[in-house]
Amino acid sequence: MTRTTNPLPDAPPGHDCSTCPSFSHLERLGIRLDAWDRLVALAGNPNTGKSSVFNALTGLKQHVGNWPGKTVSRAEGGFRFNGTRYKIVDLPGTYSLLSASEDEEISRNFILFGKPDCIVVVADATALERNLNLALQVMEITDRIVICVNLLDEARRKGIEVDLRSLSRDLGVPCVGTVARTGEGLPNLMRAVSEVIDGTAITKPVRTHVPAEVETALAELVPMIEEVAPGLPNARWVAFRLLDGDLRIREALLNGDLSHLAEDQHKPANPAAPSLVSIHGSQ
Repeated sequence: MTRTTNPLPDAPPGHDCSTCPSFSHLERLGIRLDAWDRLVALAGNPNTGKSSVFNALTGLKQHVGNWPGKTVSRAEGGFRFNGTRYKIVDLPGTYSLLSASEDEEISRNFILFGKPDCIVVVADATALERNLNLALQVMEITDRIVICVNLLDEARRKGIEVDLRSLSRDLGVPCVGTVARTGEGLPNLMRAVSEVIDGTAITKPVRTHVPAEVETALAELVPMIEEVAPGLPNARWVAFRLLDGDLRIREALLNGDLSHLAEDQHKPANPAAPSLVSIHGSQ
């Protein structure tokens, strides 16, 4: 891919901006998503502007169908950032990984068992405390997470100032501010995603202290789960749910459904009725 070398407005004459650490190039790809290098999951509470982030990254070149076996819509898009091809999946809005609805269960399953290379949790800058509940849960299961603090313009209008540097330090993961509808902060967001995936950015997510007796129980349960469902990602989370008495997880483990979850997450979206399928842009 050829990078543009147009200098920044305040760059000295003859300066090649492609050599700057801050230089980045985002190219929206077509909807043919059979070839990609990295998989990114976009998660967040409803009404955080998550879909606006997705639309800003993918433009109109998106594919919308249904999740396999479900009537819940699934949106996928692609883009190239600094030479790497990304496939991004816009998950249904959810407040928690402790699913209470079909939409939330779909998001939970993809986050836990879909093996994304990075999870971007979109949070509303005007309601961070409420939104960070989901982020903290995701941070319990993966180091590959970026917090996208969206709607900064709304926060400014309300006199709210978000200290992103302090937030990143306290959470132990990159926190990037954006205004998705104008494109503000999107290059920084993708740079953070890229650096988390390739290990340039070392994350140390803050996690809850687990009592010794619970750790002992987990140490016994996790090998049992891995024996029943070989290759299942996040067996520790499954063990937590079993200890908490989650009957649906227990049933899914015993009947073998959990063993197929990882494979199911990457099945193509089901064709839907014309009113439910939308394909935009060229292939």
